[in-house]
Amino acid sequence: MAELHTPVEQLNELIRDIRFAMLATVHSDGAVHACPMATQQVDVDGHLWLFTCTHTDKVDAIQENDNVCVAYADPDGQRYVSVSGRAQLLNNPEKKKELWNPLYKTWFPRGLEEPRLVLIRVQITDAEYWHAPEGRMVRLLGFENAAITGEQYRPRGYREIEFPENRRNQTP
Repeated sequence: MAELHTPVEQLNELIRDIRFAMLATVHSDGAVHACPMATQQVDVDGHLWLFTCTHTDKVDAIQENDNVCVAYADPDGQRYVSVSGRAQLLNNPEKKKELWNPLYKTWFPRGLEEPRLVLIRVQITDAEYWHAPEGRMVRLLGFENAAITGEQYRPRGYREIEFPENRRNQTP
């Protein structure tokens, strides 16, 4: 992957063409729940956007605890991305129209006219990825070497993406 200048550019390159991700939420009792979601690109401000309906477990969880994780996987391309952040529910008709894709009618048959349609905006605080296109055999040899030497396995291609302006100790 070419060296990109901003965290947003890096993340968008990594998740490009991965149509679905798993959104993990945490309920007030500590229970973690994950569900598949269609995703958008990360916007210039470091936000990830998702569509949902207001009557879902994930909406209840976000209202209880705004910490979320969005995980992407592209096994064929050996790209794995984990994005952590704080979620907020927004009912912004202009943003909905901007982000809408006709394919979303599969989940929202009434489209933008669905009264329960809401946006989840994730303010990204951290992202990490494993992009290891060198193939399975190389990785298996790395596992084997770690097992023989007793050293920790460190996969090639693992990196973190810094979003310093969105750090958790700052308020949204």
